[in-house]
Amino acid sequence: MVRPIHPDFLFLLELKDKNLVSLFKDLRNYILEQNKDSNELLYHTHALTAVFSVSDKLQDAYCMIPVYSNYLNLGFNKGTLLHDPYGLLTGTGNLIRHIDITCKADYRNTNVRRLINDALKFSLDNMDRPTKSVGQTISKIKKR
Repeated sequence: MVRPIHPDFLFLLELKDKNLVSLFKDLRNYILEQNKDSNELLYHTHALTAVFSVSDKLQDAYCMIPVYSNYLNLGFNKGTLLHDPYGLLTGTGNLIRHIDITCKADYRNTNVRRLINDALKFSLDNMDRPTKSVGQTISKIKKR
């Protein structure tokens, strides 16, 4: 594991289906292996979500993994602005697009790696100012 999962997040994650938990952990590692300096912002709203950002701000995020009740996906915060020559991204939102994840082969491939790296570069090129937070996990999960 590249970085330990925050205990607030892990507690809620372990309530999910074991296959989803396994996919989440592997996908999270895959993203962090590509950029260990990413900050990870953790949320629990309509989904349990790990957001990967070039700063400590959501506006500088480049991708995310929302874990729903029965599925998860790899989301791209500014997906409509990314070059997607292989048509990997789906969705109808103004900015966000995603890739449905059902197995490791859905993301452990060259095309998704390129897409993650393009999203990361896009976020770095468009951030307002340099960040002081590097490689941090920041929980926004309210304790119950």
